[in-house]
Amino acid sequence: MGKPTLLPARTFNWTKEHLPSISRYFEYRPAEQLLGDALDNFGDEIALATGFGTSGVVLMHMVAQLRPQTTVFYLQTDLLFPETMALRDRLSERLGIQFTEVHSGLSLEAQVEQHGPDLWAHNPDLCCHLRKVVPLRRYLIDKKAWITGLRRDQSAARANTPLVAWDAANGLVKLNPLAGWTGKDIWRYLYINDLPYNELHDRGYPSVGCQPCTRPVARGEDERAGRWAGWEKTECGIHLQPLQAEAA
Repeated sequence: MGKPTLLPARTFNWTKEHLPSISRYFEYRPAEQLLGDALDNFGDEIALATGFGTSGVVLMHMVAQLRPQTTVFYLQTDLLFPETMALRDRLSERLGIQFTEVHSGLSLEAQVEQHGPDLWAHNPDLCCHLRKVVPLRRYLIDKKAWITGLRRDQSAARANTPLVAWDAANGLVKLNPLAGWTGKDIWRYLYINDLPYNELHDRGYPSVGCQPCTRPVARGEDERAGRWAGWEKTECGIHLQPLQAEAA
């Protein structure tokens, strides 16, 4: 099989069938180039999602330089660490970002009434679905593309993450500009650009989610081993496609 025919820069057809070609085109090009083309194409109909991890900070810095008015949103689960909220405030001041908070509309008190106390302790899939998956899908319904900080080196489940793909669960284009970056690449970028990061990373938390479902990891453990420890669960569900989600 010969090499795929790749489209020249800035003349991309961002339809579902062309996304694999676009992804291959950008595989060995700077993440900023992919971001720039996508931001130019989608304008106000693209948004950057962040959980305030290190990859997200890198993407925020890039987006702030390429198209400062781009929407940056996060899922407010009411269970985020205080350190995560403190980082949000530092990034807002440093990068001039006005974050969009996306909430499920379901209070923790109402969740207890409907599903009992500490839902995350006995059914973390349902807790994530209610507090993250449902509000995300609701929020993205009027978008044409979203940007995430997924990287292939984060876990075995993410090892084949493409740079660009069709997100069937949400019905739009999904961009993972840092898919090919390593953790060392991320930290190098943070240090070079003197960017803030979550203080929990210095306390053994390489991946930070909700407080009840996040613990420090031991030396040699997978970066995401501290998420939902004791469960086979490795993803909250927002990055799962329909068939995967049904099997989760």
